[in-house]
Amino acid sequence: MMREEVQELAAEAAIASPSERPRPLSPLNPGDVPKDWEVRKIGSVSHKVTNGFVGSSIPHQVSEPGITYLQGFNIRPSRIELTKRTYVTTEFHQANAKSRLKAGDILVVQSGHIGTVARVPDDFGEANCHALIIVDVDRKRVEPDYVVEHFNSWIGQARLRGLHVGSSMLHINTSELADYRIPLPPLPEQRKIAAILRNWDEALEKLNALRALNIRRRIWLRTHLFTGKVRLPGFTGEWHKVPLSDVLHEHGSKSTGTEEVYSVSVHKGLVNQVEHLGRSFSAASTDHYNRVLPGDIVYTKSPTGDFPFGIIKQSKIDREVIVSPLYGVFTPQSYALGVILDALFESPLAARNYLHPLVQKGAKNTIAVTNKQFLEGKLHLPMDPEEQAAIADVVNTSHAELACLDAEIKALTHQKRGLMQKLLTGEWRVEVDTVEIPTNTKEAEHAG
Repeated sequence: MMREEVQELAAEAAIASPSERPRPLSPLNPGDVPKDWEVRKIGSVSHKVTNGFVGSSIPHQVSEPGITYLQGFNIRPSRIELTKRTYVTTEFHQANAKSRLKAGDILVVQSGHIGTVARVPDDFGEANCHALIIVDVDRKRVEPDYVVEHFNSWIGQARLRGLHVGSSMLHINTSELADYRIPLPPLPEQRKIAAILRNWDEALEKLNALRALNIRRRIWLRTHLFTGKVRLPGFTGEWHKVPLSDVLHEHGSKSTGTEEVYSVSVHKGLVNQVEHLGRSFSAASTDHYNRVLPGDIVYTKSPTGDFPFGIIKQSKIDREVIVSPLYGVFTPQSYALGVILDALFESPLAARNYLHPLVQKGAKNTIAVTNKQFLEGKLHLPMDPEEQAAIADVVNTSHAELACLDAEIKALTHQKRGLMQKLLTGEWRVEVDTVEIPTNTKEAEHAG
């Protein structure tokens, strides 16, 4: 891999979305590096490169208290995620010394989210692991956090992809990871690079924590504010359990031939087909397509992921658009009520609980809910338009907060990616004693 390829890949990293993956590159050729950097095989600068426990650990799993047992789903780029935590017995832990973990061990996901890399924190305590590659580097020569940042960089991920083997179930072999050739600046520079990039990691962790808090708050809104269990101050009006036909109207408007074709996304709501999917999937003639007015509720009917009976979204588009004639389109009694319904039905459980009783199975066991049947289900809703508007304001504020957090996370991710491409290839060198760690991001933006 020549420097031109590195620069090309850095350019790809700058414009790629966080979910995109780089094209594979050779794990054996790190490309051009500064003259005072070494290039060494991971195995040659490590005390061990080995596998975690392979086999069934289920008979040895226990509830708390126990020994933390890390698996692939616990490993995220540069961090360990313990939302879902597994424990094993002390006896299992003691019997499997090879897969015991200690602070500073580098963990590489071997299958599934292949190549995701994190480090065991200093205060993590006793732990064991399942089917992860464990790398114990020689800290007299290598800084573990530097290796983690290298592997999680765009180029590092591209080179790890060059290790993937298997046809149906891709994985990384431990022996091949040991042969991976990593560029190593002098140890003080490794530590400084890791410290600089850790600033970005810490900022991203804080933003992701705020995002998780926003999501938890929205769950609370669905179970308390949207049900009337908790009322906003100053409102005492009645809530009634009413069929949606009382608050939604199917206007039946069709395309005029001037509207853009839209689809419905689980996470983004109504989206332009060309912009979101790359092309239009509409029929040659769209005269029979359903017209959607701003604020309308759209029901897709088709199963999607966690929504086996279809998804329900409000149009936040500021103009009229058209959607497939298979979709149901309804105008809510008020825009605010549409906001409440949209927020309620973003929960897979809420959508299922409402739609499942309405489902009619066809002759071939296909699932169908007609527009008329969709309106027959009942919900407990506020009748006071002012209370509807107040609840909608709370929802909109929460959505705006989440949108800002997502934008910050995306920007910071791109900035860190650009910085990694410069620091981890030696294109930018750091002054070990006097380096100024950037806290704003102008240079990082230019780097990506």
